Amino acid sequence: MDSGVVTSATEACARRNLATLRFNFRGVGASTGKHDDGRGEQDDVRAALAELRRRLPAGAAVALGGYSFGAAVAAGVAERTPLAGLLLVAPPLRLTSLQPPAAVTGPILIVVGAEDQYCPEAALEPIRDAMPHATITVLDGADHFFFGSLQPLAEAVGGWAAAVAA
Repeated sequence: MDSGVVTSATEACARRNLATLRFNFRGVGASTGKHDDGRGEQDDVRAALAELRRRLPAGAAVALGGYSFGAAVAAGVAERTPLAGLLLVAPPLRLTSLQPPAAVTGPILIVVGAEDQYCPEAALEPIRDAMPHATITVLDGADHFFFGSLQPLAEAVGGWAAAVAA
């Protein structure tokens, strides 16, 4: 929740006047519970989305984003949860696969570093085929943690956020 990647993404969204909600998955930080290999964590995301929807004006568009493990979890939730957009930052495609997010009606952005240890560029080819409407951005010189590349990440996320807000 407090990584530079997550903070940069939420700040980019806030600059586009999108409300954001960050939270820790079960068993992380001060959160109760224990890790559930992504299954229970999808319930965590659904609960967070319900709380966000409760706090926003009725009918407000809600999008979802995640980083690394959180990107894989977000993609799983997007298979069945109506969303106005989906942001996947450094999904760990070396460790998991992604299904097309059938319930997303707005822009989909996948951002990875060209040097990502957990998401090699070759793993993006099946994603391009499965999600032809998704924008895939590969940042030169960035690894999985985007050290030294937070500004280009924020710029990519800002463009996505502007499209969601439109």
